[in-house]
Amino acid sequence: MDQRRPVDVGILGATGMVGQQFIRLLSGHPWFRTAWLAASERSEGHGYAEVSSWRLGDPMPAGIATQKLEPCRPGLGPRLVFSALDAAAADTIEPAFAAAGHIVVSNARSFRMADDVPLLIPEVNADHLALIDVQRRLRGWKGAIITNPNCAVVVLAMALAPLRQFGIRSVLTTTLQAVSGAGYPGVPSFDIVGNVIPGIGGGEEDKIQSEPGKILGTLNGDRITPHPAVVSAHTTRVPVLDGHTMTVSVGFDREVSEEEVAQALTSFRGRPQELRLPSAPEKPLELFSDGFRPQPRLDVGLGNGMTVTVGRVRPCPVLGTRFVALGHNTVRGAAGAALLNAELLLADGWLRGD
Repeated sequence: MDQRRPVDVGILGATGMVGQQFIRLLSGHPWFRTAWLAASERSEGHGYAEVSSWRLGDPMPAGIATQKLEPCRPGLGPRLVFSALDAAAADTIEPAFAAAGHIVVSNARSFRMADDVPLLIPEVNADHLALIDVQRRLRGWKGAIITNPNCAVVVLAMALAPLRQFGIRSVLTTTLQAVSGAGYPGVPSFDIVGNVIPGIGGGEEDKIQSEPGKILGTLNGDRITPHPAVVSAHTTRVPVLDGHTMTVSVGFDREVSEEEVAQALTSFRGRPQELRLPSAPEKPLELFSDGFRPQPRLDVGLGNGMTVTVGRVRPCPVLGTRFVALGHNTVRGAAGAALLNAELLLADGWLRGD
């Protein structure tokens, strides 16, 4: 797609960790330009650098430091807005923006499981964008809300999507989730250094058990028929900065060889790769034959943080197949996921004016 004139975009919740990733990823983007930043009432009216503690390794993009923060008020910003709001704020702010005609590409959990809201991974379920028409009809909105999944669910669903052809029946997973997933300041250092915390709040396990069914499901008319696989999840927090690792065991309808699994993973491509979307990695999945990969320190940045890596594919004596998967939780699992969603919306014509 030849997008010669960048589309103005806004960011709701621009000062947090995910908001900062949005700013970083949008800097120099060929299709989008950051034109509007919004944050809480205590931050509005201030320059971005005055109230934001920049925590990313890359420097703050030029021009952002002095950009004024606006209130999260519908009608003030561009038509396309990215939401990095927490769920408590997103519950009311996002639908108000959608009702006012904004296209809200959200990282929040608030509307992920709503029947008429796409829960999107463009390589996996691009056709689910058709729910936008259903959403507008049922809610009377001129705009829309499109969501990306939980940061760990992206990793799991990406790894499972190529395996649907074998008939997935059951999934057992344990996550090893990075501290950046808790935001800033996140987990106290005394709790996490040299330690593993065997649980994560906020309904994390419920999200991992419910969201894949919708993502891997089938669009039938106005509704998604969820994938029937049963998922059991155990979540943990580990002393890793970026990158959620997951150990995964999968049961299929039939016996599936390692070679079949490997072939399915390595050949997997989706609509973003066909369209050559700017944020789409050439390989959405990278398979390692090295028995000690993937590792967050070595592999989390592959594909500019948008590639999910898989390794240690081998038989599981309980379910059938097991492997390890890894993804960058604040890029592919958050801001990068939403950005890719927006690129698909633009490429498929959903951002044209009504």
